[in-house]
Amino acid sequence: MTVDVIIPTYQPGEELIEILNRLSRQTQIPHRIILMNTEERLFGNQVKEAVTKLGDQMVEVHHLSKAEFDHADTRRRGMDCSGADFVLFMTQDAVPVNDRLIEELLKMLLSDERIAVAYARQLPKEDCSLQERCSREFNYPDEERIKSIEDLEELGVKTFFCSDVCAMYRRKVFYELGGFVERALFNEDMIYACKALRAGYLVGYAAKARVYHSHNYGFWAQFHRNFDLAVSQVDHPEVFEGVSSEKEGLRMVSRSFRFFAKHGQPWVIVPFLWQCVGRYSGYLMGKRYRRLPRRAVLFCTSNKDYWNKLV
Repeated sequence: MTVDVIIPTYQPGEELIEILNRLSRQTQIPHRIILMNTEERLFGNQVKEAVTKLGDQMVEVHHLSKAEFDHADTRRRGMDCSGADFVLFMTQDAVPVNDRLIEELLKMLLSDERIAVAYARQLPKEDCSLQERCSREFNYPDEERIKSIEDLEELGVKTFFCSDVCAMYRRKVFYELGGFVERALFNEDMIYACKALRAGYLVGYAAKARVYHSHNYGFWAQFHRNFDLAVSQVDHPEVFEGVSSEKEGLRMVSRSFRFFAKHGQPWVIVPFLWQCVGRYSGYLMGKRYRRLPRRAVLFCTSNKDYWNKLV
């Protein structure tokens, strides 16, 4: 039974070095760590030294151009490089909390052969804002859960929630289901989770498997991110049509009011609401992206290269 780790990287630095060191000290040591790096010229010397130190037998690097990168296809190419039983996808800013990350994810997958993918809990980093801490707590509670398609009525779009920030896939099932969609601006993980659930498989949330991962996004970052999120929903009606995301957003806003008050900082609601304006306006624009001129789409997106490849 083997586990490979696949990490797409772009301008990697000290954080990736820390991730590699922590992965090499796991209770379940990965067979290989496969780095799918965008732009070889941006793969710094410090990272090269760290890779060399761990050895070619543990770490392999594949370089691609920025024009080649795609959230779905790059990860699929990484999967094609693996022969392991299980494959853990991570991002270059998801830092394992302890030495049991792989062990806990593997434990959940082995608990039921119907679980196609299991994703980890994301904890806020030290510099995380209170708004983002609230978001982490909302999306990644401390109770684990195994989801099936029967949970759709209760959980809505959250049924399909899964995050390739840190998620372990059963490789055999991945290929059985056809893997990720061919190209994806966003949400390749949720689209796959939906495919798995509708095929009768399960999706696991392994709360004991933990990584530090958070961002202090401002108005425009939230706008661009939610524009891309909405575009992916429009492009994949087989997943998102008839399943409301707005209801989940309202639940988060309501919970945030209580969260800020509980932490004695009720005034944080003001910048939080401004971020919500960014989120929702970007989301509304993304839902209508097919009616927008190309210049407007390029302004709204966070990934211009994706759209340039469509020309």
